[in-house]
Amino acid sequence: MQKLISVRRAEADPRQLHRGPVEYTNEAKTTNAWLEGALARLLIRATGNLPMRVQVGAGPIAVGPGTIVATLRIRDVAALLKLLAYPDLNFGEGYLDGSIEVEGDLPGLLEAQARTRLRARGKGTLKRFAAAALQMTRSNTLAGSRKNIHHHYDLGNDFYRLWLDQEMVYTCAYFARTDATLEAAQLAKLDHVCRKLRLRAGDRVVDAGCGWGALALRAATHYGARVRAFSLSREQIAYARERARALGVEHSVEFIEDDYRNISGKVDAFVSIGMLEHVGRSHYGDLARVIDRSLSETGRGLIHSIGQNEAVPLNPWIEKRIFPGAYPPTVREMVEIFEPLRCSILDVENLRPHYALTIEHWLDRFEAHRDRIADMYDEPFVRAWRLYLCGSIAAFRAGTLQLFQILFNRAGSNNAAWTRDHLYRNSD
Repeated sequence: MQKLISVRRAEADPRQLHRGPVEYTNEAKTTNAWLEGALARLLIRATGNLPMRVQVGAGPIAVGPGTIVATLRIRDVAALLKLLAYPDLNFGEGYLDGSIEVEGDLPGLLEAQARTRLRARGKGTLKRFAAAALQMTRSNTLAGSRKNIHHHYDLGNDFYRLWLDQEMVYTCAYFARTDATLEAAQLAKLDHVCRKLRLRAGDRVVDAGCGWGALALRAATHYGARVRAFSLSREQIAYARERARALGVEHSVEFIEDDYRNISGKVDAFVSIGMLEHVGRSHYGDLARVIDRSLSETGRGLIHSIGQNEAVPLNPWIEKRIFPGAYPPTVREMVEIFEPLRCSILDVENLRPHYALTIEHWLDRFEAHRDRIADMYDEPFVRAWRLYLCGSIAAFRAGTLQLFQILFNRAGSNNAAWTRDHLYRNSD
């Protein structure tokens, strides 16, 4: 893996160890120095004493406890006041517009913040509810979902080609070994899913939220399945159809640009990888009805989704800038999808560490192409996506985000694996 400059965790510099609350420079000796220093110290306390240095303008530098992982440079008092007022949104906004700069280990700083907030959960409930009330998650109606998906997934296939694997898989990989390549780990994930579903030649499969088609193509080419795959992204569907033609399986795989709610017909296997996050809590009943009318009496299914351990809204900056309408469910909320159905849960697996490592690979590749991406879009776009990737690494490392795979079948069906041996054949 390529070594990142400025954003990857680095060895601690002994000169950056905690030396006291404030450091003064010649430039800091201004009439506003006392205010800037006081606000910088306040920010460190308000964020739970993170291991960081904070400087406002040319003011004094406040130093947090422990081994410092990064320095936060804030353009002026106005930017700092915005950050203090609504940090969950305005840290991202400030980083995007350049009024906040981070020097050092950005994922490490965000991980420290995530771990601090994890320890503080249950405290400051009123403040958290007040912030949640300000957050208006965008609708996932038929029209709203198309708009939300277009915002993220129709940025252009050329963009995603720069930093995804060769199969264009934009979900958690499966690392049988931590030193595996991203390409090998993504193929291993596709096989892991197909083996869980025990796909066989001739199986009828529906893939809800198929991305660029990697799983559907793998199921057809290596397991002999007949697949109908759905996505609302025009870019994804066009790419997937081209891949199917190139592989000569266009008669075995049908890629359909449509909403999951319009899926019809009986199938032997229902699979959804990375779509549930975009369904929205209020539409889980819609998904349950689709599964119920689609799955045969001996059918089985798998839902793979980013999740969390506590039912809290998605970070408001991520919802605004990156994933409009998104919500990562808890296991309890996922289970509620199946309770009204004639389905039994067979297996729950959490691949959280695998997703942290997956995104580290993505971030390496993203940074390697950052100049080209800036030419394709602009510098704020690069900063926004860097923050999103770094924040995701931090959340999966710290455990504020999870990655759940839930395997299920019809309640009366005995068509389930007797052991798990089939999952690991031909694996290292």
